[in-house]
Amino acid sequence: MFEPTIKDIAKICGVGVSTVSRAINDHPDINPETKEKILEIIQEYGYVPNNSARNLKRSDAKAIAVLIKGIANPFFTNMIKVIEKECKKKHYAMELSHVEADENEVDVAQKVVKEKRLRGIIFLGGLFSHSEEKLRKLSVPFVFSTVGSIPENISRNLYSSISVDDRLESAKMVEYLIKIGHTRIAILVAEAQEQSIGRLRLEGYCDTLRTHNIELDQNLICQTDYERSHFSMENGYLSTKKLLARKIPFTALYAVADTLAIGALRALHEAGLRVPQDISLAGFDGIDMINYTVPSITTIHQPVEKMAKDTTKLLFDIIAGKRKHQHITYQAELFIRESTRENI
Repeated sequence: MFEPTIKDIAKICGVGVSTVSRAINDHPDINPETKEKILEIIQEYGYVPNNSARNLKRSDAKAIAVLIKGIANPFFTNMIKVIEKECKKKHYAMELSHVEADENEVDVAQKVVKEKRLRGIIFLGGLFSHSEEKLRKLSVPFVFSTVGSIPENISRNLYSSISVDDRLESAKMVEYLIKIGHTRIAILVAEAQEQSIGRLRLEGYCDTLRTHNIELDQNLICQTDYERSHFSMENGYLSTKKLLARKIPFTALYAVADTLAIGALRALHEAGLRVPQDISLAGFDGIDMINYTVPSITTIHQPVEKMAKDTTKLLFDIIAGKRKHQHITYQAELFIRESTRENI
């Protein structure tokens, strides 16, 4: 894939690099006709100026991008801190970009690579729905970290991945709730599309109910609002109110993210329901905030710091040619806190 440089544009236009630079920067010291011609060529060839370091050659730039989908989820806050720290150790700059829910991460990545002259990319969160053809257009190594499952028809030699087994770990939480006597377990699900983390955690819920011969009640499955930030506390609050309005009895509520569980806690309180005396409440991720709610929330704790460190190290090793692409799955841990109790 041809990615023109400023020198290529200058050569095509038959002018010097400095003239192209003046056209890009809207400098008054340039012939209007020449400027118009240069801008037309830039548009035709899809040239993107390197705004952050115009004078650096691509081979000299030391920067990676972190593209994050779901920035409202505090789970990513600690990961970003660790990644930034690891970048500083390697004397790399970290370019952080927020990808909107309706944006395609790979399209954003292609633009950022051109603008920032990157060496590599880390994708955090999001929904995997990209074709191999589109991924091959990325000209730098990339790692998917904490992203939903990736289709088997995508070559595993093309990318790296780091995550927990969301389906298995979700099943672990539901297994625990059943073990302490709950059979009427409601679930708050965000991003339940194919291949997403939300979908995998929902599947773990369904798997465990089937294993215990507990009938799946669709009325106990509550999808969060697609018009709002998917993993926000607000969405957990409003979705729980929607669930309660169905008047379907349940003794436990499992939210597929801690942020949703925090919102749910508020909605249950406003409805006059005590946690855990009336409803046991559980989350997923292990964010710091749930240690300080009242009650503290039972969760599946992901090894955030290790995952972030290993994500960054793997990318740097691939950039340096020390390692090939790898796919690493970590084990999470069930942390039992004050928000769950036996259903007597």
